[in-house]
Amino acid sequence: MAPLKVDIAARNSEARNTKVSVLDPTLPPYVDEAKLLRKVDLRVLPILFAVYIVAFLDRVNISNALTLGLPAELGLEGNQPNIALTIFFVPYILFEIPSNIFMKKLSPHIWLSCCILCFGVIMIGQGFVKSYGGLLTTRFLLGVSETGIFPGSFYLISFWYKKEEAQKRFSIYWSSTIFAGAFGGLLASAIANMNGIQGLSSWRWIFILEGIVTVLVGFASFFCITDFPREAKWLSEEEREFLLRKTGISESHNTPIATKDVLAFFGKLENWFGALMFFSLLVSSYSMIYFLPTIVQTLGYTTIQTQLHSVPPFAAAFGSAVVLAYLSDKCRMRSPFILFGLALLITGLAILISVRGAAHFSVEYAALCLVAMGSTGLGGNIICWYVMNLRGHVERSIGSAWMIGFGNIGGIVATFLFVKKDAPYYHPGYSVCLAMAALCVVSCVGYGFLIWRQRGKADEDEKLGVKEPLFL
Repeated sequence: MAPLKVDIAARNSEARNTKVSVLDPTLPPYVDEAKLLRKVDLRVLPILFAVYIVAFLDRVNISNALTLGLPAELGLEGNQPNIALTIFFVPYILFEIPSNIFMKKLSPHIWLSCCILCFGVIMIGQGFVKSYGGLLTTRFLLGVSETGIFPGSFYLISFWYKKEEAQKRFSIYWSSTIFAGAFGGLLASAIANMNGIQGLSSWRWIFILEGIVTVLVGFASFFCITDFPREAKWLSEEEREFLLRKTGISESHNTPIATKDVLAFFGKLENWFGALMFFSLLVSSYSMIYFLPTIVQTLGYTTIQTQLHSVPPFAAAFGSAVVLAYLSDKCRMRSPFILFGLALLITGLAILISVRGAAHFSVEYAALCLVAMGSTGLGGNIICWYVMNLRGHVERSIGSAWMIGFGNIGGIVATFLFVKKDAPYYHPGYSVCLAMAALCVVSCVGYGFLIWRQRGKADEDEKLGVKEPLFL
């Protein structure tokens, strides 16, 4: 399609009153960019946020159940609770890339809603398991059904925004995991009072009630989740053209992925650095999400107090995620803010390793907040940096799934770091997290160097028709 010819002076005059985008003469002249951006935000983000809150709650609510009698009732011994956590990640990792390919072939509203609906049904079933084997089976099936939600959502979001608009939106979506972690503790403290109702333990009610909510969200998501900009029916033709030209990606999601595309993708060193930095961050992030209630309990709290005191570290993580996202988009840079977050993580872990005992309770609790800010609060920044530097449907469908799939190996590592025999100080767990934080710094520096080198090739973006430079 040929660029539209418009009167730039007239557009500049009109823009002063209507905030129409005027910087690029190829963009449609009568689209109010600010109004369209608000429209996109309302149609794209809220339902995906809700979907992942319930999905992540269902994934990690077992951490609350472990403090409410699940191990004793099912007769779990030794590392069996850790294995139950780990089994989820096996299918979750293996099926990430195939899931994004399926979403390309179907459509986001069909694929993502089916995933969340299956997830909710399985979660309800987990509330009725009678044995360790039943728990493992439901955890495995949860991994199968959730595999498409997280990478698929980031893949979808990446096509609706420019790079300098993306970090805030990525962080909002990522913050659903933080809300789930915080809300899970509050919800568990309330459900703990349901122990014995209908002859069911409180931990069973956690799974059943959260599963029912997930099923309801699954039905709603079929009607509310949008598709890619080219296929979205709620856009006018002018708005669709504006978005496609603004983001610089007009390629259809039906573009096939060939074997040569996959081989070319894995032949690029920056894609390995991208996966490695996410993996090393998730070791600490999952450690906080899965074991924060257990760690807080060792500080001397009762069961309900433990759930309530698991909330402030997640609140701190949310606050840091919002601030870093705003500054990152404002400065059009990612790496300085990611490295700052990693400095908070390393500081918090160093304190937890070196400071022990009831006399230092306040310092330990503050350190847990720093760790949450530098791990759980930072994931959206790293994903946005990597995914928004990928080009087109083919690279982003492979890349978003690859990064999140490989990164979630960190979840497997994390499930074995904080075992009962190491309580209450968990020195081995904190030491591994500290080593992974250092690896994340090295990976981020390596990835940043490769992006800096690519930015030096001045004509590369022009040749590929990409208007926006890679972000450092």
